[in-house]
Amino acid sequence: MKPELKRAYDSGKLILFAGAGVSRNLGLPEWHELITHLAHELGYDPQIFNAYGTHLSLAEYYKQKKGSLGPLRSWMDREWHRPDIDVRSSEIHTMITQGDFSRIYTTNYDRWLEMAHDAHNVPYYKVANAADLVSLTENRRHIIKLHGDFDDDTSIVLDESSYFERLYFDSPLDIKLTHDVMGNSVLFIGYSISDFNIRLLFYRLTKIWGRTGLSSARPTSYLFTNRTNPVAKEVLGQWGIEMIVSEEDNPRKALGDFLAELIA
Repeated sequence: MKPELKRAYDSGKLILFAGAGVSRNLGLPEWHELITHLAHELGYDPQIFNAYGTHLSLAEYYKQKKGSLGPLRSWMDREWHRPDIDVRSSEIHTMITQGDFSRIYTTNYDRWLEMAHDAHNVPYYKVANAADLVSLTENRRHIIKLHGDFDDDTSIVLDESSYFERLYFDSPLDIKLTHDVMGNSVLFIGYSISDFNIRLLFYRLTKIWGRTGLSSARPTSYLFTNRTNPVAKEVLGQWGIEMIVSEEDNPRKALGDFLAELIA
């Protein structure tokens, strides 16, 4: 465990950023299963359909053909929240609820972070749109869903158009994120090293810090992974993100062991 990371956590200056890998340990469908469903809904062979574009452009095509993402969102909600899933059995979700994180940001649509907090009686505020910001106070944890929530179809970032809108980083949730990140370290878990959202976010924050003339005061942020990548280490390092690489091959065990050490 890096001493600087542990000090940030112990001092309450560490924000958790949870990605798809956190939910995946519950057995949720992966993107290729979503694309297969889109293909079947539109009458395509899944392999052929997948070759026609990214998951964003394929979702955009689905929206144009179906008139909305409503049916897809409903299917995802059912598949992502199957009744046989017990979030209390997830060691990773349990440790997240028990950790000392005043802010948890996520790009996941599902409700499992909130349901884990409910299961362990940990109070929180869910923030999925600007209206949710109005009643926020500091007496409980904030769970901020940057890419939307299944409870609000209009908030979900799934197709190409909604994704491009998010790239402006000018929504009320983005302003809150910028404010929170400027004064705290961030720990990314469950993210791919190549995730474009994270890279763009920290590129922009690097520019902001550069304009202040106080870049040396910027808190270090961290990305946990169990995959060594010297290229990503160098590129992310220039944007203030330090990679923490586990030698454990199993990603679930790697993350569980890491969180256990962090919050101990």
